Amino acid sequence: MHGSHKLQIGLFGANCSSGRAVTLVPERWSGSWPDNKKLALMADQAGIDFLLPIGRWKGYGETTDYQGTTLETVTWATALLAITKRVTVFGTVHAPIFNPVVAAKEMVTADHVGEGRFGLNIVVGWNEGEFDMFGVEQRAHAQRYEYAQEWIDVIKMIWSDREDFNFHGKYLNMKGIRGKPKPYGGTRPLIMNAGASATGQSFAVRNCDAFFLQASRTSLEESAQRVHRAKEAARAQGREIGCYTVGVVTCRSTKKEAEEYFHHCIVERADWPAVTASWH
Repeated sequence: MHGSHKLQIGLFGANCSSGRAVTLVPERWSGSWPDNKKLALMADQAGIDFLLPIGRWKGYGETTDYQGTTLETVTWATALLAITKRVTVFGTVHAPIFNPVVAAKEMVTADHVGEGRFGLNIVVGWNEGEFDMFGVEQRAHAQRYEYAQEWIDVIKMIWSDREDFNFHGKYLNMKGIRGKPKPYGGTRPLIMNAGASATGQSFAVRNCDAFFLQASRTSLEESAQRVHRAKEAARAQGREIGCYTVGVVTCRSTKKEAEEYFHHCIVERADWPAVTASWH
């Protein structure tokens, strides 16, 4: 993401079993470390701009346990940054689960391993069942972002030149905070967020370098309008923000073969109970 490509392309969800395909086909993505390592090296050599993992702690059960086997994202990113040369690698971090002092230290370590190629994808809330695993209660929607604002403020302060500072907020009360080393090269890691609500979008525009927005399901024009509104909102605050979204690619030698395989994989052989579970 530090390169000159006007259109930046990344790979999403490789740290999870099945990736982003809720399918029964035996060749579905393993999510294993050897396959992740091979994929990262291929992506790095091919000029792919970034690798973005999914923060997942529990799968969706059913036949395939969709995304049930996962690699933790910050350690995953650190390992991949050590073996690649140019690709940006993100860690996806749930703010309510990670203490900000610990998270800042973990991420700056990854940033030094990658010589400035680490990125933070901050998650404010997600699946209730995952939060239950940690004994963490999901806050009301607006309060999630209030907490996340304090969390990211502390992270940025640790990454700045400040030392031995206190932070007293509504949710965080911390004293004598110190964090060394600082991020690699004197610049902080890229920050991404995918807030979908008005509150979430406002948080992303205010705090992040990259906004992972939901594309329209009906038209490219509507997606372009969403990008335009996000960029204008950032410029109104004197900032620039990059906009990203998901595109699903099925690769085969011909369009006909691709369409047939897509139907086989995603419709005929879908893990429909897991699809249902992922929407609840």
